[in-house]
Amino acid sequence: MACTIEKILTDARTLLERLKDHDNAAESLIDQSTVLHKRVVAMKEAGTALSHKYQEDAAEMKDTSKYKPHILLSQENTQIRDLQQENRELWVSLEEHQDALELIMSKYRKHMLQLMMKRKDIDAQPVLKVHQTQSALENKELRTLLSISRESIEVSQEELPDDASQSTKQLPLNT
Repeated sequence: MACTIEKILTDARTLLERLKDHDNAAESLIDQSTVLHKRVVAMKEAGTALSHKYQEDAAEMKDTSKYKPHILLSQENTQIRDLQQENRELWVSLEEHQDALELIMSKYRKHMLQLMMKRKDIDAQPVLKVHQTQSALENKELRTLLSISRESIEVSQEELPDDASQSTKQLPLNT
């Protein structure tokens, strides 16, 4: 198998194009995560605005609660369940974006190391070993974070009222 300069240049161009594609994909994910972050901030602001509105409407609710308290409680429980479900969906979406971004970055690092190996005549095996060790450390940390998030979801489900916890136990968790 003859290794020519043209073949090396062609391979380098192909790798460069792939790196550009990965870079574009990473930029896209960063933009998506920025949009998601802005949505979370907006939801937080809307939540504080709703709490102020809730305080203003508290006097009106006292009057109506004299007549139909069970209706108001069921409405609040429904709203709470909807908010909890939305919160879970946002967490899952955030974790998926972070995992995708980490995958893209690890592929990018690997391709850059391979490109460096092809450009230089030095032995890059120590660098690859360091990269593999770093990947193993990152995987360990991600697994730890995943177990923590699972525990927090389980704890939050245990804190729900009986009827709400039964409805959320039926929902599958995407972890």
